[in-house]
Amino acid sequence: MRLRLVTTVAVTAALLAPAGATAGGFATVGVDPLPTGIGAGKGWDVQLTILQHGRTPLEGITPSVILRRGTTRREFHAHPTGAPGVYAARVVFPSAGTWRYVVDDGFTMTHTFPPVNVRAGGGAKSPVAAAAAPRGGSGGDPDFVLALAVAAVAGLAAALAAAGLRRGPPRAAPEGR
Repeated sequence: MRLRLVTTVAVTAALLAPAGATAGGFATVGVDPLPTGIGAGKGWDVQLTILQHGRTPLEGITPSVILRRGTTRREFHAHPTGAPGVYAARVVFPSAGTWRYVVDDGFTMTHTFPPVNVRAGGGAKSPVAAAAAPRGGSGGDPDFVLALAVAAVAGLAAALAAAGLRRGPPRAAPEGR
């Protein structure tokens, strides 16, 4: 039983090691909401606020906004605005339809935002409108999912360890029975 407990703890620790290696480098991205009246071919002057660990403005990176619709992909590079951690880009939706967009933070990952329905002559509508990406928000960081997975594995390891310690060593069966 002890060997099983030690093996379980060792395997759990080995699984957690790669997750710990990525724990220090993440950023959050806040994006200006889409303006009302944006349509195909019209520009969206967007500001990105990029914060390391959600707190410290990140400077010296090259973020970009990437649009996708079917096989069409457009990338718009952002440039520093002069304010720490704030970058600006001019994004143009090339045609009407539902567009998906992500922000490559230029640091460690891409951040996914809700799709946008762009109209040919009118404006764009998003399922969550102006709240699609609040400034300073995480933008759907997968770091949250990683943290949940690490917490779940750690909780399972703790439960297994506690169960193994509670049982104690196996008892020998009484002789003669």
